[in-house]
Amino acid sequence: MEGAVLCAANHAPLTPIGFLERAALVYPDRPAIVASGVARTWRETRARCLRLAAALAGLGVRRHDVVAVFAQNIPAMCELHFGVPMAGAIICTLNSRLDAAMASVLLRHSEAKVIFVDCALLDVAQEAIRLVSEAGARPPMSVLITELLDESSSSDARMQVGRSDYAYEPLLSNAGSWSPDFAIRWPADENEPIALNYTSGTTSRPKGVIYSHRGAYLNSLVGVLLNEMAAMPVYLWTVPMFHCNGWCLVWGVAAQGGTNVCVRKVNAPTIFDSVARHGVTHMGGAPTVLSMIANSTAVRGEKLPVPPGGRRRVTVLTGGAPPPPQVLLRMEEKGFLVIHSYGLTETYGPATACMWKPEWDALPAEERAQIKSRQGLHHLGLEVDVKDPATMRSVPADGRTIGEVMLRGNTVMCGYYKDSGATSEAMAGGWFRSGDLAVRQEDGYVKVMDRSKDIIISGGENISTIEVEATLFSHPAVEEAAVVGRPDKFWGETPCAFVKLLAGQEAGEEELLSFCRARLPRYMAPRTVVLVGELPKTATGKVHKLALRERSMAMGTIQPSKL
Repeated sequence: MEGAVLCAANHAPLTPIGFLERAALVYPDRPAIVASGVARTWRETRARCLRLAAALAGLGVRRHDVVAVFAQNIPAMCELHFGVPMAGAIICTLNSRLDAAMASVLLRHSEAKVIFVDCALLDVAQEAIRLVSEAGARPPMSVLITELLDESSSSDARMQVGRSDYAYEPLLSNAGSWSPDFAIRWPADENEPIALNYTSGTTSRPKGVIYSHRGAYLNSLVGVLLNEMAAMPVYLWTVPMFHCNGWCLVWGVAAQGGTNVCVRKVNAPTIFDSVARHGVTHMGGAPTVLSMIANSTAVRGEKLPVPPGGRRRVTVLTGGAPPPPQVLLRMEEKGFLVIHSYGLTETYGPATACMWKPEWDALPAEERAQIKSRQGLHHLGLEVDVKDPATMRSVPADGRTIGEVMLRGNTVMCGYYKDSGATSEAMAGGWFRSGDLAVRQEDGYVKVMDRSKDIIISGGENISTIEVEATLFSHPAVEEAAVVGRPDKFWGETPCAFVKLLAGQEAGEEELLSFCRARLPRYMAPRTVVLVGELPKTATGKVHKLALRERSMAMGTIQPSKL
């Protein structure tokens, strides 16, 4: 309209760096980061992040250089999420469970100029750096972080400082001499990159997902809303911070002046202890984290402590796979409020949530859990649809017609680093194609049926492994279950279930097969059940289905019955 202008007074690039600046002003003396032996306020955290940025500038890091981080959920990981972008650089948090070979592939692909290394991961990092050099690439400078936190790294990490180029704390202490005139390098354009995240399915062909300052800012606020975070939340880090930058909540917690509770070990006793010790209000994780809490013998029957003045509930955002209804029920009984979300690395983490309606509160517990296991509706940062990938038409909301989950909006990635072909393919038709298969139910809520690569096609029928797994979870002796396809000479493939039983419980393979046959259409029921001590997991806590598929293939093809 006439008279409207765009200028410095009414426009500034969106960036989560501003969350730290505001937290240090509004909540200067509130705890920002706590851990075993560590307690820092927001004023202290801001000062440390500024010194970190100055030190990076002194090391020669320039705008848009990549700075890698190879660490667990330690306090320095929080600081690096601000200090690296404050230096104008791009933070690349590597999966802490990578082996040296894959870490070296990602270091070469990202061209990281510096790598910050957790002392607990030093041996792997050093071998990765050696492999980078052997490949003829420039190895990154290394900075060793010596935070211990617990007995899992009880060796004297400070004795290892000589095995890296620099040490974290001295680097921060000497930052003034490195770059005495340093000022925060704010992005000139909010679409500049802030982070590079590698997908959990990384192979020898890495897929590096680029996040922008704008997308990170918006998704941080979306995360605050999804988690129903009031001011000054206490967030327990059970989500790996390397995964989608902790679903962008490393930045989101700062936006609300909250407290980051850092732990190396994620187990049920640690979680209950952290709630009691620090007054945790929020946490997150894959459904396997929920199962661990719900089924842990160490806390069997234990409920969250009740503080003076009323009952406490810890809000848990979960995603990665639909949580089994039985696990949701057990979590509710223990005092946790579970919010079920769905998303991908390419959507900065959570993209949808099963938005709860008050009228569902009166339903029986089992029905409530069934509803909550759906993926729901998109958050405020984007749109979601279920489409026929060939015609790009939306599927009917009939709960039966399967299509592909597609997303578009302000919290979809900028693209894949150094892979314009994959970017174009993923965003063909103006929507990001997730590769997940789903239905739309009558109320519009999305229910994911399977990954396109996980769906089992048996005799021409599509079998959702998620539905079969949910049935297995309803058996009282089952703690965890995962279903993949196994070659079948007659049907092509049939469901093969890998099952972990609850401690002290017994159930034979035939009992579990019969249990499924009584509750599923015959073609959907597993033909194979394998009892296991543990299910293989990825670093983000998801069941490693590729490893299970390889195992089912190794079992050989099921031959037709002679009966």
